[in-house]
Amino acid sequence: MTKPPLSDPIAMRLPEDMLSAIEEIAQTCDRSRSWVIVRALKFYLASEGADILAVSAGRKQADAGASEDMDKVLREVSELVGRRVA
Repeated sequence: MTKPPLSDPIAMRLPEDMLSAIEEIAQTCDRSRSWVIVRALKFYLASEGADILAVSAGRKQADAGASEDMDKVLREVSELVGRRVA
């Protein structure tokens, strides 16, 4: 498996308790602090980060006029449901 290209190193400050937890996890898993932090960031990007990007994309679509009137959509759904045979 090929490793993805890496960025230049970045510096960041963390609360001491957070760094202590990261170090303990890294030591327990026999991994580096970077490995633990990258895993945490991947999880964030896959969940909350993805939600933020989806909202941003939706806003851009709406700003570009690529949207539907909600009342119209609800009328169409109601008509479709009304045609359904029980």
